[in-house]
Amino acid sequence: MQVRVWVRGDWQTGDMNETIVAVLIGLALGVGLGFLVGWLVAGRRNTQGSDDPIALKAQLEMMQRQYDDLRGNQDTENKILQALTPVSERLTDMQRTVTALEKQRNEQHGQISQQLRAALASEELLRGTAEQLASALRSNSVRGVWGEVQLRRVVEAAGLIERVDFDVQSQISSDAGIGKPDMVIHLPGGKNIAVDAKVPFTAYLEASKIPFTATGEEAARRESLLKQHVAAVRAHVDALGKKSYWDGLSASPELVICFIPSEALISTAIETDPALMDYAFSKKVALASPVTLWSVLKTVAFSWQQDVLTEDAAKLFAVGRELLQRLGGMAKHIETLGRSISSTVKGYNSFVGSLETRVFPSARKLNELGTAADLRTELEGVDQMPRELSAPELLEGPTKELKD
Repeated sequence: MQVRVWVRGDWQTGDMNETIVAVLIGLALGVGLGFLVGWLVAGRRNTQGSDDPIALKAQLEMMQRQYDDLRGNQDTENKILQALTPVSERLTDMQRTVTALEKQRNEQHGQISQQLRAALASEELLRGTAEQLASALRSNSVRGVWGEVQLRRVVEAAGLIERVDFDVQSQISSDAGIGKPDMVIHLPGGKNIAVDAKVPFTAYLEASKIPFTATGEEAARRESLLKQHVAAVRAHVDALGKKSYWDGLSASPELVICFIPSEALISTAIETDPALMDYAFSKKVALASPVTLWSVLKTVAFSWQQDVLTEDAAKLFAVGRELLQRLGGMAKHIETLGRSISSTVKGYNSFVGSLETRVFPSARKLNELGTAADLRTELEGVDQMPRELSAPELLEGPTKELKD
């Protein structure tokens, strides 16, 4: 630990342990020096005044007492120094700790400074990139391409497939002329809806440079720019409403979606003009941000899945109906075959009976008259009959219908 002391007319800085020892030694030297000076002065006075042995003896005794006192003071000082030794060691340890902490603090400050410099460099790079992007988006063509790319990403993220669930840049002929929306989304049931991407950006970009806490002329300028931004959105709504894309699409709702590819662009416009959404719907235009359009398209994708399931169920129902009808037709053939088998068995049994009762007796008489013939006279009739049909599907025949 560092302390400051007044030495020889000036403040000196040093270690606390060294300072304490120096002060104690200084005190001892001061006492000794004072004793010596006093002894010399007293001796000079006594020499000048008298050579009395008694006075000299008294002076010697006084000097002895002073010497003993000085020696006692020195012993006391030594004891104090010994008692202060643990304190000195503790102070030394504290000094080492303080030095280590100071070194660590300096290292941490260096690391923080380095991180701050890196953060500043990243911020500058980000600012430069943002300025380049803002400069590029001031171009109408660049904004249009960016809006179309964002629209495609949202649609594909919702699970829709190009040329299956949606088409890009399709030509539409209507009473308003030939139009080409950025995208046509196919809905279940043969329906379609047009989507156009619009990016009103210039006024919003200028307004975003002015902080919310601005006052006076800056606040008025920001409010004016936001109104210009709302006017730009309304202009896009009016233009889309006049194109009437729904007239050129089969089974399309009388509505076109205006996709604005930034939540901030549309939320700021609605915050500035709360009646903007109602105004757009009055023009048969639905304003959609990336989040709202994604939600709608996920619903469309789910509807397509349900539509496919319904179509498959209808096909399965038709196939089952046809199968049951064919089973009914087979039942008629089986019934006819059973009757034929029964008739054949009856004819066979009649033939066997006639053979055994009429033909074989006459043949035996011929054999008795001396004709050599090997006649097999043991024939068995067929006792088993075809099994009758018992299944309801077969008994009811082809008139059985599937229930819806």
